[in-house]
Amino acid sequence: MRGSLGEKIGEGVCADVHAWAPGQVVKLFKSGHSRRLSWHEAQMTHAVFAAGGPAPELLGVVTLEGRFGIVLPRFDGPTLLQLTRTGAMTRGQAGAILADLCLAVHKTPPPPDVLTLHDWMDAWLRATSGRLPEHIATSVRVLIERLSPGGELCHGDLHPGNVIMTAEGPRLVDWTSPVRAPAAYDLGFSHIILTEFAPEVADDPERPRAVYAALQSEYARLAGMSSAALTAAIESYLPIVRVLFLLGGAFPAHRERLLQRVEAALRSED
Repeated sequence: MRGSLGEKIGEGVCADVHAWAPGQVVKLFKSGHSRRLSWHEAQMTHAVFAAGGPAPELLGVVTLEGRFGIVLPRFDGPTLLQLTRTGAMTRGQAGAILADLCLAVHKTPPPPDVLTLHDWMDAWLRATSGRLPEHIATSVRVLIERLSPGGELCHGDLHPGNVIMTAEGPRLVDWTSPVRAPAAYDLGFSHIILTEFAPEVADDPERPRAVYAALQSEYARLAGMSSAALTAAIESYLPIVRVLFLLGGAFPAHRERLLQRVEAALRSED
């Protein structure tokens, strides 16, 4: 695909984002990152955009010096995270934007090639055999079978760092982990990121917690649910979300704490 690697304009755990062509960027995955997961993100981004969801359009794929990349439209603007850090946006406003995006995702008809939560967990457990104690793997499979299967499209990584505030409105990026599951599963990811992980690295630990509180409150209002009912639904999916964080290995410093919380939650389910 025509273009050339320009300045680096962003960096994440798994990829760097560079200017590519006028109005375009390339998300270039880091050496050692799973080629299967990189290709999966390309497929999911294309599928969700085609279904009318709030994903960027996939413009092409490239391989540069052995690194796989996906070409996307360039979204100019700060992230929601940057705006809350500087105080340019209130925590309540940020939570409301996340709630609107979350509901837009859940109202999008799930593309047929998006895996169910059951199949997504099974794929992770097979790909990371031995990373999780067997009794936890067995128990989380049982829990998934017992809970409502749901059928909504879920993003699987909704947080302020994945929302770019453009002149045309907010845009949601990083479609690595979409699944078909209940909305509570998606909100479970936001809950753990914003109330457990983000406070440990934020200059103000209360900021991500307040953003999440606003997200959950506004989502409940938009969905016509009581806050208590939504909280209960989210809590039932937290052990599953924590297991996926464990399998992904993105927060190794949290491994023991995640294991302890998963063990405690699964015991209470018995």
